[in-house]
Amino acid sequence: MNRTEFIIATAIVLFVAFCMGWFANWLIHRFIRVAGSDVGELERMAQELHEAEETRDQAITYLQQREAELTNQLSQTEAELAATMDGLREARYEAEQMREHLEKSSGRAAG
Repeated sequence: MNRTEFIIATAIVLFVAFCMGWFANWLIHRFIRVAGSDVGELERMAQELHEAEETRDQAITYLQQREAELTNQLSQTEAELAATMDGLREARYEAEQMREHLEKSSGRAAG
């Protein structure tokens, strides 16, 4: 193989390698190319996701406020119940004292 044949063979090999690289590049870009409609769809989905997250955050805030209100209301109701129970206990004690006093007074009057 003389020098000219070697240069031609090398040029052919390099040209074939170039063509294969170009074809591979074209093929890869062909498969991963994103269409304009897909980009629009992705933007719409991102916007909907953002809106859904905002709605979720608002719902969480509302539920936390509502839970705080209900907890406060429950605490107040429990305090009122405890006060009522104490009042009832005291009223029963006074009623028992009055009953005993009446029984003693009735016993003295009969005796």
